[in-house]
Amino acid sequence: MKAIFIKEINSFFASPIGYLVVGIFLIINGLFLFVFKGEFNILDNGFADLSAFFVLAPWVFLFLVPAVTMRSFSEERKQGTIEVLLTKPISSFQLVFGKFLGSFTLIFIALLPTLLYVFTIWQLGNPVGNLDLAATTGSYIGLLFLAATFTAIGVFASTLSQNQIVAFIITILLCFIMLYGFDGLADLNVLNNTFKIETLGLNYHFNSVSRGVIDTRNLIYFVSVTTVFLVFTKLNLNQIKQ
Repeated sequence: MKAIFIKEINSFFASPIGYLVVGIFLIINGLFLFVFKGEFNILDNGFADLSAFFVLAPWVFLFLVPAVTMRSFSEERKQGTIEVLLTKPISSFQLVFGKFLGSFTLIFIALLPTLLYVFTIWQLGNPVGNLDLAATTGSYIGLLFLAATFTAIGVFASTLSQNQIVAFIITILLCFIMLYGFDGLADLNVLNNTFKIETLGLNYHFNSVSRGVIDTRNLIYFVSVTTVFLVFTKLNLNQIKQ
């Protein structure tokens, strides 16, 4: 598994992909938070907080994570190297987890420079340091779990097609449904309030963690959804192997 992980990281940074992912993520967030006029502009709002960033980041993840994961298995299938990987002395789950960790690590690296936003808002506060660190820390933890879940979905989608663009589109669709689809069903009141259907969605649990209160139920939810999609990926690989 370690060899697969290292191979994934090297492949990201041996080509422009890794640098583009990190650069595009920072540029998009920086433009919306500090340059473009609108509801996300921190300087225009007059409040020293990062709530706008944590509203914007999941939307950026909807396109960024699929761009990272779309090649995970699609490229291997297209080039015919998936059979070679499946015959190596590692289990299918080790292969899946190595691919998952490689993609997630790149997203994690892209998030690290955004800590500069925290420092900037800290300095802009009146008085200096007037920032809700509990909510900010919770939001970052929520983003990491959200990124992990999106990555698992993306790795799964990459086993469904040899075409990277198809895998990209499938990932966006699945991530959007998991993030906002259940909120939409809740608004339609399809179950007549007999069950809080929004609790099945990622957005509900991300918002809960972002309040700064780390509830183990939210963390268990993220881990469970991530694990389910990794298991689906393993099952798909087993079908390909046959």
